[in-house]
Amino acid sequence: MPELQLLRPDHFPALLAFEQENRAYFAATVPDRGDDYFARFDERLRALLAEQEAGICYFHVLVEAAGEVLGRVNLVDVEDGGADLGYRIAERAAGRGLATWGVREVCRRAVDAYGLTTLRAATTLGNTASRAVLARTGFTVTGETRLSGRPGLTYVLRLQP
Repeated sequence: MPELQLLRPDHFPALLAFEQENRAYFAATVPDRGDDYFARFDERLRALLAEQEAGICYFHVLVEAAGEVLGRVNLVDVEDGGADLGYRIAERAAGRGLATWGVREVCRRAVDAYGLTTLRAATTLGNTASRAVLARTGFTVTGETRLSGRPGLTYVLRLQP
């Protein structure tokens, strides 16, 4: 099992490789981040680290022993005891339970380290793998939404200390 680590500057090269190698795979189920995301990658990550330092967001990477990033599990827009959950797993690592494991680990940290009581999530209807992860980790459907024009569902999880 990889290690869940809070994002640090030394993760940048492996994280960029992860995003580039999996761009088409991710775009099949979630909106593409666009070319500008990759052109300004280091600048964007430095801004994310500033948000993390301020307690606005917590960005995590799933890292193999050799340092390769296999996934991301993030908590964004932290406010009033809640946050939005987002995650993505490399294509070559999909189907091994890493997303479920990573979400469970971040849920533990959300309570123990960040003092959160509620997590929210959303996914497109077509992303059956993500919907399964949310169901396995205790999230319940709260409504319908549109994500970049695609129909989707919203979810919530009330965290237990």
